[in-house]
Amino acid sequence: MSTAAPDSTSYYPAAPTGLRRPAIIAAVVVAIVIGVSIAVGHVWFAVFFVAGTVAIFVNAILVRRAVEVVAAQEHPRKQALAVNSAVRLGAITVLALVAAFLVRPDGLGAMFGLAIGQVVLVLNTVIPVMKGLRKQL
Repeated sequence: MSTAAPDSTSYYPAAPTGLRRPAIIAAVVVAIVIGVSIAVGHVWFAVFFVAGTVAIFVNAILVRRAVEVVAAQEHPRKQALAVNSAVRLGAITVLALVAAFLVRPDGLGAMFGLAIGQVVLVLNTVIPVMKGLRKQL
């Protein structure tokens, strides 16, 4: 196992923040889900799945805006960003849970849409960063 020299500087590759690639990937997944849902007779599952996926992308846009606002402040505070994110994620989760319970079983599409959308967004960020870090070794 090797360790970095004490005087060496660490370089972390920039994480991609664009939403174009994840939106395309999510659109392909949504199209597949819509096709399968219609084939098995659960159209509302597809509708809720689309709503959950869209909610995740709207959340990502709102996170970016919140970070820009907090970073532009003279003395940025992490607490404001954390509270903002917690309230937003709590509201999205509550709405998805309400849909899941009130419109059973098709309302679960909202939860699956949230999950798949989040996985696409996270992998879009993590994979390029991991590749960049691997090149440094």
